[in-house]
Amino acid sequence: MIRPRRPERKAPPLLPPLKLYKAILRTHVHKLPIELRSLGDEYVKAEFKAHQNIDNPLHIVGFLTQWQDYLKNLDGGSWQEGKLSQEDLDKMSPEQVNQLYELMLETKRLGSEG
Repeated sequence: MIRPRRPERKAPPLLPPLKLYKAILRTHVHKLPIELRSLGDEYVKAEFKAHQNIDNPLHIVGFLTQWQDYLKNLDGGSWQEGKLSQEDLDKMSPEQVNQLYELMLETKRLGSEG
């Protein structure tokens, strides 16, 4: 018996960088607690600025995909339960792990102040 093929689930199309950037900042206003908003905004601005001259298409797609996933998680409210898997950590460069550690320290500091 031949089974009908299920339609493949396509990933949503990637937003252009500027549109994605603006959508993230707008979502921060509505979804992040005020204590975390400025930290989140500064991080997004720094990351987009650091990656604005990337030429490698694979890096561009990866960057935009990750930020679009972040936007989806942020908009859906699942960002608060988000955890990184060991596999995700293993894929990170030492600089990225250090950045993540500094971000964790800063959010803890902001949490203790509030």
